[in-house]
Amino acid sequence: MCLSLREREFVLAAKAMGLSDIGIIVKHILPHTMSYSIIAIMLSIPSYILAESALSLIGLGIQDPYASWGNLLAEAMGVIRIKFCPWILLPGLFIFLTVMCFNVIGDTLRDCLDPKFKFDRNL
Repeated sequence: MCLSLREREFVLAAKAMGLSDIGIIVKHILPHTMSYSIIAIMLSIPSYILAESALSLIGLGIQDPYASWGNLLAEAMGVIRIKFCPWILLPGLFIFLTVMCFNVIGDTLRDCLDPKFKFDRNL
């Protein structure tokens, strides 16, 4: 994306006008790549949450004195504990809700910030 932007006419015109490389990056490149960066961040956060939870669940992530959703789910691994304390599965529900919320927000941002997306106001 950035490589294709540096060859665009407005960047070449800014170079011809004598704008420095930092000025071109700040005024032309960053505004065009900001939406893609925000979307990439929003869509990668759920994978970080799931990876941390999975690593903590199997004992390779955050260790026991610190709270983690994976540590809380590790306590729910026994069937007997689930039978007598079903609320011990709530961290799994919160992981699911958080991941789904970040995915929905990322998809919505992608749709809102996409210049090719046509929104029909008559619907």
